[in-house]
Amino acid sequence: FCRHNNFKTPSDADELDDLDEDMVVGVIAEIEQEILNESDSDNDEYELVEMGAPEPDNDGDSSYDGNESISSDGSFDPNAEDSDSDDSMAAEEAAGGSSATGGGATSAKRRKDDDGASGSHKESAEGSVFELDEDDETDETVRAIIAAIKKPRSAPPEIKLEDFITDVCFHPSRDIVALATIIGDVHLYEYANEGNKLLRTIEVHSKACRDVEFTEDGRFLLTCSKDKCVMVTDMETEKLKKLYETAHDDAINTLHVLNENLFATGDDAGTVKLWDLRTKNAVFELKELEDQVTQLISNDQNKLLLATSADGYLTTFNIAARKMYVQSEPYEEELNCMGIYRGDSKLVVGTSKGRLYTYNWGYFGFHCDMYPGIKSPISLMIPITDRIACVAGEDGNIRACHITPYRNLGVVGQHNMPIESLDVNSSGELLASSSHNNDVRFWNVKYFEDFGDIKYNDKHNAYKEKRHNLPSSKCTNASDFFSDLTKEDGDEETEANDPGAGPSSSA
Repeated sequence: FCRHNNFKTPSDADELDDLDEDMVVGVIAEIEQEILNESDSDNDEYELVEMGAPEPDNDGDSSYDGNESISSDGSFDPNAEDSDSDDSMAAEEAAGGSSATGGGATSAKRRKDDDGASGSHKESAEGSVFELDEDDETDETVRAIIAAIKKPRSAPPEIKLEDFITDVCFHPSRDIVALATIIGDVHLYEYANEGNKLLRTIEVHSKACRDVEFTEDGRFLLTCSKDKCVMVTDMETEKLKKLYETAHDDAINTLHVLNENLFATGDDAGTVKLWDLRTKNAVFELKELEDQVTQLISNDQNKLLLATSADGYLTTFNIAARKMYVQSEPYEEELNCMGIYRGDSKLVVGTSKGRLYTYNWGYFGFHCDMYPGIKSPISLMIPITDRIACVAGEDGNIRACHITPYRNLGVVGQHNMPIESLDVNSSGELLASSSHNNDVRFWNVKYFEDFGDIKYNDKHNAYKEKRHNLPSSKCTNASDFFSDLTKEDGDEETEANDPGAGPSSSA
């Protein structure tokens, strides 16, 4: 016979001596509570049946009372499975070692009451979500949060992928954005303020797809890759239209579409090629650079093709003559991106040192103006209007700059990690950006359409302009907060000094 240590026996004389009067009174109180609970059990079972709960199956045994710890002859079965939870066991120990049956019933009753209370609280909490009323709140912070929740979106929500996004490109006529990934796939999304929808995923390359572009009419999708290939995909049939296998001897880094037939490519070794969709081979090939071609660009006339490179050169090619037109003086920094502004009269180049160099069109040997910029590496540039550019880089911020004269207009948007690509849709109202966090964010930049021109003699604060948050930014300006406080104080003073005003509420 094995004696359980948790039960008292007459042989434990030394322990029985420790029993005091308070413990005896407590045990008697628990026995009385057991009797009350047993009387309530019938009512509880009746309520469960009314709620549709199945009755306990006793297999025809009328002696079954729902307690598995008690055998048919009334003896305690120590091997029976205890149906009480850890909470009930803790309650038993706290009660001074009372019987398992009584403690379990008490704790079960307590858990039932708690569950009912929490359930009603959950229902009321869910109802309050839909009953948020900005006018009923007195706290300004809560009112601002409610207003932000109810405010309609001005841009599509964020797109998140599992793979690294290398490039983003808008369709010229449809609400579709193409996302190139590091595994060689291209995802086509239909975007809207209400939500984004994945249309299809095209597996185009065996290695990283570094650049993706649509033709001007939107019929074809062009991609270049680290696998040295260029692929042309038909947007309607989703089938491969043309494959330029081993288009370069080195990995292709960038691609630029000139018109519905012509496009140019540049690789990691500095080679630039011009292609025609109607032919199999390149129109011409020029090797005037020694390092990676970072970007290719041309104006509407398509007479000149410009290339920036990591070895610090701006190189211009004459398309008709199929030869180099001019090459700039070398710069001790990487030339990463560029854009054309002011009616095709100005070319602006962004560098790895955060500078912006300006060239008069046709005079690309040396810059005519230099702006220190944001003093952080500029790797991306996209023209928003004829005089406003958005630049981005490793700090994760998208900044707007006014071109000639140069002004920092403020922050358009933010990412938590370095930004990898930028593009603007055909209407110029929506900007898309991707970062190293495998996300694509959209920014409504329509407010730039109403932006006035800046004169050279206009006064400005460069420190504030660099940190100013524009309407599309997810951050607000501290000055906006204090201006609201100043406005409220001014309104209170006006009411206090107005002789026609009614009595003050604080009086």
